[in-house]
Amino acid sequence: MDQSLFLIAGLGNPGREYARSYHNIGFMALDRLAQRLQIPVDRARFHGIYGLSKVAGRSVMLLKPATYMNLSGDSIAEAARFYKVPPENILVLYDDIDIPLGKIRIREAGGPGTHNGMRSVVSRLGTDNFPRIRIGIGPLPEHFDIVSYVLRPVADAHVPELNEAIEQSAAAAEVFIREDIMKAMNRYNQR
Repeated sequence: MDQSLFLIAGLGNPGREYARSYHNIGFMALDRLAQRLQIPVDRARFHGIYGLSKVAGRSVMLLKPATYMNLSGDSIAEAARFYKVPPENILVLYDDIDIPLGKIRIREAGGPGTHNGMRSVVSRLGTDNFPRIRIGIGPLPEHFDIVSYVLRPVADAHVPELNEAIEQSAAAAEVFIREDIMKAMNRYNQR
């Protein structure tokens, strides 16, 4: 069994005005995971809010960067360096406009795509070789630019689908912690 810490980070923007936005789906999924695992996320450090506990004999840190999205990597990299977390034990949960609304995609590694938060994470970690769960918020509606869409509150009509995606993401993250990323991919990747 891996004795290294598992670092699970959800991406989002701090502040009430963004709390229910599409861009904060990563925070919402991390909050759901914290509920499932009964880990309070209430300590301040690493430019974020975090919680630490044991799950199935493994040390687990849940982290919500308190930076704005495009600086998320500062928080995650600082925590990863402090705890000497290998990249394969880092899991990032975040929204993805290129995935249909309510669907999730789990990957073992890969580039950041167009997501500024993930660009920051990849840059600050110095690698893209870490697992991630992408939560679909797409496609981009007509007459919207990406920024105005992702920062607006989730439309009421989208809440049921996104709640299901958040639940699936949290469940997949728990499988990652208890078992491994391949089992999470096999069980939760949606075609």
